[in-house]
Amino acid sequence: MNWQGVFPAVTTKFHQDGSLDMDMFFKNIDAQLEAGVHGIILGGTLGESSVLSQDEKIKLTTDTVKYINGRVPVILNIAEGATRDAIFWAGKAKEMGASGLMLLPPMRYAADHREVVTYFKVVANSTELPIMIYNNPVDYKTLVTISMFEELADCANIQAIKESTRDISNVTRMRNRFGDRYKILCGVDTLAMEELVMGADGWVAGLVCAFPKETVAVYELVKAGKYEEALAIYRWFLPLLELDIHPKLVQYIKLAEHMAGIGTEWVRAPRLILVGEERVKVENIIKRGLEHRPVV
Repeated sequence: MNWQGVFPAVTTKFHQDGSLDMDMFFKNIDAQLEAGVHGIILGGTLGESSVLSQDEKIKLTTDTVKYINGRVPVILNIAEGATRDAIFWAGKAKEMGASGLMLLPPMRYAADHREVVTYFKVVANSTELPIMIYNNPVDYKTLVTISMFEELADCANIQAIKESTRDISNVTRMRNRFGDRYKILCGVDTLAMEELVMGADGWVAGLVCAFPKETVAVYELVKAGKYEEALAIYRWFLPLLELDIHPKLVQYIKLAEHMAGIGTEWVRAPRLILVGEERVKVENIIKRGLEHRPVV
């Protein structure tokens, strides 16, 4: 598993009646692959995993693995409240052909240091799949600290970190402490270029769902040292990237996918599609982005 590059956290596409829309889902996957993304992440926040049934998660993963057919790795997100459920999904991911896991701390219960480390170790030791730890204390209220990562370093399959602390200096802090032991992928769209410049290995992206070519272009230009070219795209991109750091990021990004022609805006309750002034505001941001879209 090569934890480098752009990894879209893809949305799950629905018909208006709430059923899975696999045709539109794969249309979006085609756009991601054509743009040159380096992996696909299923079942994250953008994937609305919390409102999918177990059977739907299995279908989504199984069909995606089959469709992609080894072209890029397929990563399954695990966000569970019970350790046994996380172990179940780790085993199921392997069975379905996933290439790796993105693993969050325990959900709903605010675990302490010992409990978080034990949770990660038990899940990691239950599988051979490579794992990326998702460190997002802003949204999920658990900070995975450097001392926790020190204890996790002996789990060889814990290989990467989705860095979403909102602290850019954490990239340098982790590099200073661990060198290249962990791959670091930025998990916050509005900090992506900054963290890539500071040495992050990749980008777990949200607005890539609607703008795959531009996302990959920023990553590739930064890694090639072409900072001015990357910055020109990034400055155009930032108003759109800010849609990723809002509680309604799912609705916002799905609307962007819809307006870009590679998605639908349908969400599952309790989420509702945007209406009124909020919808007009977000539509105008996306419309301006589309009107001034750079050639990449």
